[in-house]
Amino acid sequence: MSSVTEITPEELYAKMEAGESVTVVDVRQPHEFEKWRIEGPSVETINVPDRKLTRTDPADVLADVPTETVVTVCGTGKISRGSARHLQRADVDVRNLAGGMEAWADLSAATELTTDAAATIVQFRRPSSGCLSYLVVSAGEAAVIDPLLAFADEYVDAAAEYGADLTYAVDTHVHADHVSGVRALAEHTDATAVVPVAATDRGVEYDAPYETIGDGEALAVGESTIEAIHTPGHTSGMTAYYVDEAVLFTGDGLFVESVARPDLEAGSEGAPEAATQLYHSLQDRVLSLPDSTVVAPGHYSDAAEQAADGSYTATLGEVADAMDALSMPVDEFVESVLADMPPRPANHTQLIASNLGQRSLSRQRALQLERGPNNCAATTDAMTE
Repeated sequence: MSSVTEITPEELYAKMEAGESVTVVDVRQPHEFEKWRIEGPSVETINVPDRKLTRTDPADVLADVPTETVVTVCGTGKISRGSARHLQRADVDVRNLAGGMEAWADLSAATELTTDAAATIVQFRRPSSGCLSYLVVSAGEAAVIDPLLAFADEYVDAAAEYGADLTYAVDTHVHADHVSGVRALAEHTDATAVVPVAATDRGVEYDAPYETIGDGEALAVGESTIEAIHTPGHTSGMTAYYVDEAVLFTGDGLFVESVARPDLEAGSEGAPEAATQLYHSLQDRVLSLPDSTVVAPGHYSDAAEQAADGSYTATLGEVADAMDALSMPVDEFVESVLADMPPRPANHTQLIASNLGQRSLSRQRALQLERGPNNCAATTDAMTE
């Protein structure tokens, strides 16, 4: 039997980041493929279940897609290895994704932002879901914003590489798409867990010490300041963090390509009121900041464009100019936000319960529950031009 060349998630992501044309042949069952899959601007993904693939001429499978780089993928990388071997018999230059979608879910990448902040800021991104988190480093101290439990060790290691100790682990709100890492970081490091005071009204029940932060209050990290700005709408407790009056961590309130969905806490019945609240948060609290403020969101989608430094950020002026929704009157804004919301994040009720402290989840269980797109935005398409 011929050997199959494998490609690691890191190698595949590097090709995608470089804009190389990649064809992903996903051999899982259609219901698995529909839940989540590998996507990107330069990626053509097709779903051909393994049993069907092995009975099909590879030339027919790949007839309408680029074949510069072909990658087979399944859940764990085992079944897709045989699929790759089938394609090899037709002289297709194919690689198998090592570890499959499970390994893809475990991938993260980091980029240091170019900003006017006194602090050094690092953006961590998770390609499988579009989740973004941040490390703020100043004078030997560090804070992590919106940490994921799955990558808790990476934040600690990154802080150490910058010669800093974690002093704070901070959430912008009660997340519905991933398991927060604030409690794990507080338990295993000297970091203090911090949640917005407004979020505690939902019934936070942590079994470990934590602190709250209210609108206008600030955390000192080394020589830098992180100010809390309450921006309800996505959730009632949604809070943005303004670092050195230069960078705004908007959480899930505002993305570089879209705005938040308003129904994950309030439900469909409460969504119109929450969308109105979101409108006023954006207009009164966010857009009132200088245009040069760097918007550092909690998520990105395939529709988002990278900044010059490789991060998924943009200045507030750029976002305001490109996103029509930010210049709409309130009634039109609400109608636009509610018009075409995607399905809610997978397992969102269990994830919310975990992030309220009502249940404890292992890292492996968290990875299972978090599979799929984040879907925290009002639309899967860009609202920008």
